Amino acid sequence: MKREEVEARPDPVDTRLGARLAALRAERGWSLGELAERSGVSRSTLSRAERAEISPTASLLNRLCHVYGRTMSQLLSEVEAEPALLVPAAEQTVWEDRASGFVRRSVSPPHPGLRGELVEGRLAAGADIAYDRPPVPGLEQHIWVLEGVLEVTAQDAGHRLDAGDCLRLRVWGPTRFRCLGPGEARYVLAVVLP
Repeated sequence: MKREEVEARPDPVDTRLGARLAALRAERGWSLGELAERSGVSRSTLSRAERAEISPTASLLNRLCHVYGRTMSQLLSEVEAEPALLVPAAEQTVWEDRASGFVRRSVSPPHPGLRGELVEGRLAAGADIAYDRPPVPGLEQHIWVLEGVLEVTAQDAGHRLDAGDCLRLRVWGPTRFRCLGPGEARYVLAVVLP
């Protein structure tokens, strides 16, 4: 097999994610046009994401999660097997948004009967991710910085978090995560459904 053929294959997680996004839209009986209107994402981008022709960005997934009433972790856990009580490090789902320099590890994925989850986030120096709304209004978040410097903007207030700092909030509107550098920022995000 030629090297180009290997590189052209979609990532298996992106393939399962695309299939799940298509299934969620079909469950609601929505056309791509209807989903585009509800999410503010173009029909062509939605179609390409569902066919795994592109790897969706964190911002795109956040918009779709809002429309479908899910957290990003819930959506990503739906493309994996039923989560076990013990989640070994080697089996934790890692998803990367290469365009923004964001890597997300689902340390403690959503589980039936539990409202909380843990996510490890890594942002490259200078990375800047903006979410126009939470996937679930009133979502409780605890952001604990392990390494680096992270700026989080929520409810029109900016917060600088150095290593060891923790920001606690309920998310109702836009948020922004920015790595101030010079190195990457690594943090734990505890998410609790309302």
